Amino acid sequence: MTAPVRAAMIGTGAWAKVLAMSARGSRLQIVNCFSPNAERRAAFAQSLAIPAVDTLDRLWNDASIEAVVIAAPNQLHRELAEAAAAHGKHVFVEKPIAHTLEDGVAMAELERTHGITLVVGHCARMLAGNRAIAQAIADGGLGRVAHIEANFSNARGLKLTPDDWRWYDAKAPGGPLSQIAIHQFDTLRALGGDIAAVSAQSARLSPVGAEVADQWVVTVRFADGKLGSVVASWTSPGHYSVRATGDRASWFYEIDQSLWSQPSRLHEQAVLERQARGDGPGKRQRIDVAPGDMFRDELELFADAVRKRTRVPLDAENGVQALAAVEAALASARRGGAEVALDDVLAIARTREPSLA
Repeated sequence: MTAPVRAAMIGTGAWAKVLAMSARGSRLQIVNCFSPNAERRAAFAQSLAIPAVDTLDRLWNDASIEAVVIAAPNQLHRELAEAAAAHGKHVFVEKPIAHTLEDGVAMAELERTHGITLVVGHCARMLAGNRAIAQAIADGGLGRVAHIEANFSNARGLKLTPDDWRWYDAKAPGGPLSQIAIHQFDTLRALGGDIAAVSAQSARLSPVGAEVADQWVVTVRFADGKLGSVVASWTSPGHYSVRATGDRASWFYEIDQSLWSQPSRLHEQAVLERQARGDGPGKRQRIDVAPGDMFRDELELFADAVRKRTRVPLDAENGVQALAAVEAALASARRGGAEVALDDVLAIARTREPSLA
């Protein structure tokens, strides 16, 4: 039996706890943790029975640590990933891959320059319903797919204060665009292939007055010519849905978004339906959604990539493509909704010097 990959958790916030709990009993073993906040670090270590280290140097110099799981603020992703790679540690980083597209491109280069594996936590494509839709598309059950639409919304924009880093455009570009819509760009890419270009409109409708836009409607043009759309709102009851439409059938998937941090329960209230061409809504076929844990699945995918040294769908380049869709949508909104090609924003990013900001 292959030994679990020994990893350290960098970051001890709420999301680090979700990931650490999902890793229990998996092929990725969280063996210590670090946060610069001593109080938070101690509380995390005690609640999860995971030893803590008080400096990153202790982690970097521990030869028994094979990998790190980065659940720190987005602007720290590149700095931490570079340090990990320089010490021969493999990297799992929570989405987005980086704070800026320039930094994401630089992080993708770490695999080549240091010979490490870097995986990005785009967990949404691992949801059971999305996998079922992907399989139906692959099997030809939808016929020729013409459109894929996705929505990810919640009420975070109604709760923001200037003390929250998500208040600021410089720290959370586009608000829900970079924080939750990025999941749906990746899901559309998983279901429909490469995204060629996007056009976007945004608005600020939350009464709290944050810098970030809190509403986004993005039209997606895939490389093969089909279309898609991504909607994200930060002033909405929780909502997550995906619909793929072909000339033979349409598949619709919806989950209870309030259970996002409890992945083993996401199947409980999930809806997965198939509507055949010529049938009305009353004849939709209800399909059972299997239980699962998308966070455990992505961490085990990472562990397998480390052990087998093979590329996986959630690799660094995939993370760069998702972030490029965000960057292109931001550029499109600034230009009044004009279409922006992902290749164009990537070309610009690859000529800029990455920033540690």
